[in-house]
This record gives sequence, C-alpha cells and structure tokens, in this order.
Amino acid sequence: MGSKSGSGRELLVQRVVNAGLLSNVLLSLMKVTIGIAAGSRALLADGINSTSDVAYYVLVKIFTRLASKPADAEHPYGHQQMETVGALTVGAFVITTAAAIFWDSVNTTYLLITQENGAEPGLQHLTLGVVFFSIILKAILYLYSSKAGKLTGNAAVTALAYDHRNDIFASIGVAIGIGSGWIGLPWGDPLAGAAVAVIIAKTGIKIIRESSAELMDTIPGEELEKQVKKIVFDVKGVKVVEELSAHRYGPYLVINIIVGIDGSLSVREGDEIATDIERRLNSEIELVKRVYVHYHPAEI
Repeated sequence: MGSKSGSGRELLVQRVVNAGLLSNVLLSLMKVTIGIAAGSRALLADGINSTSDVAYYVLVKIFTRLASKPADAEHPYGHQQMETVGALTVGAFVITTAAAIFWDSVNTTYLLITQENGAEPGLQHLTLGVVFFSIILKAILYLYSSKAGKLTGNAAVTALAYDHRNDIFASIGVAIGIGSGWIGLPWGDPLAGAAVAVIIAKTGIKIIRESSAELMDTIPGEELEKQVKKIVFDVKGVKVVEELSAHRYGPYLVINIIVGIDGSLSVREGDEIATDIERRLNSEIELVKRVYVHYHPAEI
C-alpha cells in the first residue's frame, strides 16, 4: 500500500476518475455510433459497456468526494469507507452490464442475426480502427489508475484500474469478432460479444469480492499480523499478544490489540507500555489511523 496524504491524495483520485469519465464518454459515443452504422454486434456490445462505465464513473466521483469529508460526531474515523462503497458500485455495474451483453449475444447467435458482412468496407475498417484506439487509450488509463491506486490505497481507484484492464481484453475479443465476420464466419461477431460479457463478469466478481472483504474482514492478513506482533514484542514489558484484529476505513487501518504484561506492574507502568505500543504501531505501519491497546496480567 502506498502513501499520499491530504489534498494531494484526493486530487490524484479525482484526476483518475475524471480521466476515466471523459475517456469513456468519448469511447461510448464512438463505439455505439460506429457499431450501429457498421452492424457490428461485438463493437456495439463494447459500446454498451463503455456507456455503463460513464454511469458508474459519475457515482464513483460522488463517492470519492464524500470520502474526503473530515471526521465528525457520527463518523469519528472519517468517511473513507465511501471509497470501498464506490468500489462495490463499480463491481455491481460491471456484473449487470456483463449479464445484459451476454444475453443479447446469445440471443443473436441463436437467431443467426448478423450484418457485419453487409457493411461497407470503409465502415468495416473503421470499426477495427475504433477498437485499436480503445485498446491503446485503455492501456494508458490502466497504467495511470493502477499506479494511483497503489499510491493512494483507494479501493475505488483500484477497481477502476481493474475495469480498464478488463476493457483491454474485451476490445481484443471485439477485434477477433470483427475479423471473423470479414472471413465469412457469421457466428464470430455475436460470440465475441458473449466472450466480452464473460470477461467483464469475471472482473466484476473480483472487484466485489475484494471490496466486500475490506468492509467485512476484521482479522489482519498474515503479513500484517507478523508485522504488528514483531513491533509489539519489541516493546519492553510485553509478555504475550493474546488478541489482534484490524479493520479498514478506506485505505486506513484501526488496530485493536490485547497484550499480557507482568501482573506486578503498576497501572502507570502498564499505561506506559500501552502508550509505547500505540506510538510504535502508528509510526512504523503505514496508514494506521488508530490503535487501541488493552492490557492485563499475563497468564504464565
């Protein structure tokens, strides 16, 4: 997880969202218009995907704005969980779009409806040109969003990066479908649309699974657990770590820990140990927001 704090982090997040939003508006207009004109089911399916991208980019923009609000009485840890909610929104839209595209493609295949071979040669070449332009643009957006996701630890930005990568593979499938229409395989184009849907659905499931884990998981991963215990055991007076849990608030962590100390120590000495644990975890683990330490006599 990278680090980028304050307004710099929020500015980078908004830049990523705005770049994706504007790009998808452009791509949806191009793909839908040319897909209809050229009679390409695969390109039209990809255009529907880009159109749905526009809708959930608007929602993600709203969620990331809300996530930047400061903590208040009702939200003492801040509003960063809205970033994860934004990621879940992306996943839900992706899966819904995939289902619609898959159903349309299967229905088209069953009815053997295709007009790719009847399109003008100029339009045929234009459809392929749009696909290649989409692949290049999405590759640039994927690299940009992926890097920003690592720097900010923003779940929504990471989900958008997955979606850009998903669109690259989807567009490759579209290119294959269009090419199959050129060589006289009428099944190729609608089947490519179905393949696009499968790829999109797989990405949507991945996004939802990872985002849900962030909202629900209260047990730290193995790597984080080892890191926390190593730091805690370096604190003089700690005999044992009895319980350890961590919860995410957007990119931030709240750690709860119960340690056992020598029962003959005074309350003041125990408080000094707990304070030292809090200080070290906050300074040595990136993006730790709060640490709560409970101590009691260790059972030998």
